[in-house]
Amino acid sequence: MPEGFIGRSLPRREDQRFLTGAGRYLADAVAPGMLHAVVLRSPHAHARIGALDATAARAMPGVRAVLTGVELRATGFGTLPCHAAPASQAPPVVPPRHVLALDVVRHVGEPVACVVAETPEQARDAAEAVVVDYAPLAAVVEPVAALRPGAPRIWAEAPGNLCFSFEKGDRAATEAAFAGAAHVVALPLANQRVTAAPLEPRAALARWEAASGSWDLECTSQSLHGLRHQLAHAVLHVADERVRVHAPDVGGGFGLKNFLFPEYVLALWAARELGRPVKWVAEASEEFLGAVHGRALYGTARMALDAAGRVLAMDAEMVSDLGAYASSNGPGCHAVAMPTAMGGIYAIPAIWLQVRGAFTNTVPVDAYRGAGKPEANYMVERLLDAAARRLGLDGLEIRRRNAIRDFPYQAALGSVMDCGRYGANIEDLERLADRAGFALRRAGSEARGMRRGLGVGCFMETSRGAPNEWSRVRFERDGSVSLMLGTQSNGQGHETSFPQVAADMLGLPPERFRLVQADTGVISFGNGHGGARSLHQGGFALVRAVEALLDKARVTAARLLQCAPAELVFAAGAFSRGAQSVGLDAVHAAEALDAEVLNLCNDIVFPSGAHLAEVEVDPETGAVTLCRYLAVDDYGRLVNPMLTVGQAQGGLAQGIGQALMEQVVYGADGQLLTGSFQDYCLPRAADLPDIDVVLHELPTARNPLGVKGVGQAGCMAAPQVVVHAVLDALAPLGVEHLDMPLTPETVWRAMNREPTS
Repeated sequence: MPEGFIGRSLPRREDQRFLTGAGRYLADAVAPGMLHAVVLRSPHAHARIGALDATAARAMPGVRAVLTGVELRATGFGTLPCHAAPASQAPPVVPPRHVLALDVVRHVGEPVACVVAETPEQARDAAEAVVVDYAPLAAVVEPVAALRPGAPRIWAEAPGNLCFSFEKGDRAATEAAFAGAAHVVALPLANQRVTAAPLEPRAALARWEAASGSWDLECTSQSLHGLRHQLAHAVLHVADERVRVHAPDVGGGFGLKNFLFPEYVLALWAARELGRPVKWVAEASEEFLGAVHGRALYGTARMALDAAGRVLAMDAEMVSDLGAYASSNGPGCHAVAMPTAMGGIYAIPAIWLQVRGAFTNTVPVDAYRGAGKPEANYMVERLLDAAARRLGLDGLEIRRRNAIRDFPYQAALGSVMDCGRYGANIEDLERLADRAGFALRRAGSEARGMRRGLGVGCFMETSRGAPNEWSRVRFERDGSVSLMLGTQSNGQGHETSFPQVAADMLGLPPERFRLVQADTGVISFGNGHGGARSLHQGGFALVRAVEALLDKARVTAARLLQCAPAELVFAAGAFSRGAQSVGLDAVHAAEALDAEVLNLCNDIVFPSGAHLAEVEVDPETGAVTLCRYLAVDDYGRLVNPMLTVGQAQGGLAQGIGQALMEQVVYGADGQLLTGSFQDYCLPRAADLPDIDVVLHELPTARNPLGVKGVGQAGCMAAPQVVVHAVLDALAPLGVEHLDMPLTPETVWRAMNREPTS
């Protein structure tokens, strides 16, 4: 591929729009005759619904409808689907998830009714006038407790609250390795429940086209074609073509916006019933109560090692908290995605994994940036760090000894890695770490009454997301070139990076290109964003579409130059034969240039990195200050290094947040205790140091660009690295293990040998 724009840190084109207030977000959208919807939610974690009286609400000013579960059932609409039920020792249990609760509510925040009115204020007032008679039932919020005998039963069809029981790996070989091991380490590990908290909340604007009998849904989604298919087939029972789904600018997603939510269906139903557009915009509190949460994996993991510190085997028995329902991809996070990354960057001969999915009276859990793969990396890295302490080995040395060096390499649970600089990342990190200077920095901290720690860790991502992708490239009459892709941006910089790829291939300036996305009305197919798939899958499809366009253009150019197509050389936007040449614009004037492809690609690529963190801990308060963070990463070929660094830093910020402060907490009665940003803490700029990301390019051969995904990587690396740094600071006090988040209270109690609250 010709050199030019790929590899250059071009500024983000879309930022001009965003920074000057020209971005278009759904909360600002207005449609003629638009009504507003507000959802009434359950105040109980588990309760039987008795009478529901909406008489007073329906009579209030501006109210046009109060929708209930009984009325919705009469429409014939279906339930919300789960499309990721894993293989299980017994068939997985996927109970029906009604758009509005019918007889029983199963978590605080579950939708019970929907009020539609002329203004949001009128809808909110009327929602407070709806009277619901609840009969509270016993609730269970801890997944391990939910699986114990005698726990409150959430679903009649799920005995013991078990959704699935999944196993993978060679159990006999793993047990044999443990039996012959010189050393065995075991840890209780928790990846606490968190929430994605995108800056923009979910929203929907629904329209009904009576003449054609079709629906139009504009929503804040990351995966429009998948959403349309689920809506059409599972809920509305119509052909895909009768549902158009599109999105304006989307202010962050991190997985949360990939899914079909009850509110989208309610807006569509109300639009058809009332014959007017209906808009719903979530309040921040509703995102805690009614969207999805992430992570929520608990259990015990073990590692077997020989006398030299080489890993022989690893096993884990985990419980995945699904919440009250099997959400769209919820069961797949820990039973489908997580096994692909088990073992990380290390040559581990035998691995056995068991995951049981438990229902609890909590908000459903689904994919959050990494979706199972951060959990897998956390397990192996925590175990390796514990093993290093047990054996008296340096943290980088034990990782160096076990890093995969020879490729291709088939991991114990099946992933086949084509390439990786796993050992080289560790060695580069060591050169950059200035560990010799750490002793001086630690002494300086101690002189100020602080404790200082240094932690290291690695990550390995399995990047693909949904397989296959579509792209179309079309020259327009106004001189622009449309790049139509089935992937979707929600902050990553696609309007900059994809034109760089096309500009290199076509020899035209990036300013000529216009990204077209996020509309099933003009995009034939697409799997959206998720799984760090955009450049790997979308870029692959774009390359194929450009190649197809050039093949067509070559034939026309040969006709114009009166020669055989094979005689032509293409460079710098023109076909030439000797001194004769014809540019792409002239070719387009002779015959319209337009090509599309559906690129079938099921390959996984493997980004990786080695990271280091330094922290200071205040012994008087337990407060942790992150003083330094260094990442040495390989994301394959870099289309735009600046965007790559930004993506890595964003993921690291979220991983640091999980390590130090983020946690969704429920009371024993199922009440959400962290239902706002007053109680749920996100990292701010003041909580983060300058994050130093060093990039090394090792292109993969699994796509023509040689790229590997970056979007999820930081979340997979930071949690364990920060935890290791804090444990290093506390090691002189005998503290060997802490569960995230490492809040001041948690750290102070550990330092003072007090039990956690």
